[in-house]
Amino acid sequence: MRVITGKAKGVSLKTPDGQLTRPTADRVKEAIFSSIQFDIPGASVLDLFGGTGQLGIEALSRGAKYAVFVDQQEEACKLIRENLRRTKMERDGLVIRSDYLTYLQKSREKFDIIFLDPPYAEVFLENALKYITEIDILRYGGIIVAERPLGKELPWEFHGYTRSKDHKYGKTLVTLYRKEQTDGPSDHVNHVKEDDLYE
Repeated sequence: MRVITGKAKGVSLKTPDGQLTRPTADRVKEAIFSSIQFDIPGASVLDLFGGTGQLGIEALSRGAKYAVFVDQQEEACKLIRENLRRTKMERDGLVIRSDYLTYLQKSREKFDIIFLDPPYAEVFLENALKYITEIDILRYGGIIVAERPLGKELPWEFHGYTRSKDHKYGKTLVTLYRKEQTDGPSDHVNHVKEDDLYE
């Protein structure tokens, strides 16, 4: 597992032993960052289910201003810190040991990009999405990147957010939610047909 591009391009990241985390496949990671590449420079990033830290680190490598990594497992936090050291970006990343809901409830910071790649078997993704869209943690125009397994459904509508179609990569789906620029109701409705769900 390596950083794909940017100032840490090619740096090998340490991977976990056993099943502690499930790193995002390189093909999926490359597709995610291609779709948000113009939003990254200068962005503040939250990697809410940090794991190896590879998503937040990739964003830092591509020009994000700083990244906060959250994980409830001490071993995962150690892994993220090691990968920040390997990429020489320790000063740009803050690692916090916490479960995701406690962090969201206590955080007073706002972000431009939030990565959600939790354990697939849990309901963490649905809960995190619901909570994030109800609190003031994402700046207007900001993006939530939600990764999940094929077959796991997510709500189409959150007030104040527009949703992309699902992008399918093998058995993985990636969906982007963007916070609308104003706090009022959206001026347009995203009508999606069943045939348009996947790209």
